[in-house]
Amino acid sequence: MDIGIIGVGRVGSALGRRWAENGHAILFGARDPHGEMAKAALAQSPGARVGSVREAAAFGEVVLIAVPGISVLDAVHACGSLRGKIVVDANNWFGERPPGVTRSLAEAIAEAAPGARVVKAFNITGSGNMLDPCYGEQNADMFICGDDAAAKSVVGELASSIGFDVVDAGPLSAAIGLEHLAQLWVHLAYRQGMGPNIAWKLLRR
Repeated sequence: MDIGIIGVGRVGSALGRRWAENGHAILFGARDPHGEMAKAALAQSPGARVGSVREAAAFGEVVLIAVPGISVLDAVHACGSLRGKIVVDANNWFGERPPGVTRSLAEAIAEAAPGARVVKAFNITGSGNMLDPCYGEQNADMFICGDDAAAKSVVGELASSIGFDVVDAGPLSAAIGLEHLAQLWVHLAYRQGMGPNIAWKLLRR
């Protein structure tokens, strides 16, 4: 599958690496394709390439957006048309919401990109868990949500292929809960001193 990854930070780089290792074609989209962060992302992702944000968005059947929360809408606008594409929102906000966002980032992306098939995923945990989601005999859960069942199925396969157990949290309106869950993960990992080797697991009986 052709995957465009908008952003060359820790989350985008980690997912690019895992998916490249699984044989997917990866094109990173960076504000500075020749910068150090872009070079670092390429160095750990076999066969990946880097270009502009618009080039990566045009390339991908799936387009992952993984940028600082304050920059999400700017990144969406830089992509050009995303109509018909599966757009994965892996972003979070901390403190005040970014300008123009009244509910979740995922819903703001869907509004800013008419026709995009938006799925919220890969936001609830740190990049270390994306590189290795295994905790003993259990795998970390990845919660996803979206309004397009076929798009969620594709994103779920991408998550399960790198070791996550996937939990479908329902429609895109559930994205605000996933964003709050990410805030709690950061609070526990860094403010409560638990460290980044923690993950979510939904238990059933």
